[in-house]
Amino acid sequence: MRRLRGLYAITDSALITPDKLTEAAARAIMGGAAVIQYRDKGTDTTRREREARGLLALCRAHGVPLIINDDIDLAATIGADGVHLGRDDITLDEARRRLGDTTLIGMSCYNDLARAEAAQAAGADYVAFGRFFGSHTKPNAVQAGVELLHQAKQQLDIPIAAIGGITVENGAALIEAGADMLAVIHGVFGQTDITGAARSIALLFKPQKPAA
Repeated sequence: MRRLRGLYAITDSALITPDKLTEAAARAIMGGAAVIQYRDKGTDTTRREREARGLLALCRAHGVPLIINDDIDLAATIGADGVHLGRDDITLDEARRRLGDTTLIGMSCYNDLARAEAAQAAGADYVAFGRFFGSHTKPNAVQAGVELLHQAKQQLDIPIAAIGGITVENGAALIEAGADMLAVIHGVFGQTDITGAARSIALLFKPQKPAA
């Protein structure tokens, strides 16, 4: 699988009704999303599996990885491309044992470079830092500074995602500092024009032509 880079669009059940989920993800992909993450904290396992399977079919059709947030059982059940783990989830070693060597495993590292280095050593495929800016989804999450991305880029060989309040206005600075991916929730799925919002952020990863 190609190196992860670009817009990492994360769904949110607070922003998208179940009947619009696949359509919303399709619009994000149309705008250039390189990765889709299914994030739903609900307890209806039947609904969540149905939604995740719909997203997986969509992502496979477009050659975009589908990552499942937190839920290793769901990821294993549907054969998702990957899983994203936080501090309170199962260990990376256990996730790798259950999901196999080809499944992408990402780790939330908040503002902790040592945690990211340990994740890389344990076989993580990417790490995520943040929040970098004010977040609609996690307003009380720990604050990460842009300097952390500079340090991480020097210390890590795996892709780095930045998350937390990212918009088209502030995302370029994070890419310049070392982010390979911008993980965005509200800045894509909270917008009226999902495709346009995704495209604006995805274009930040394109080399800028010098002014004539």
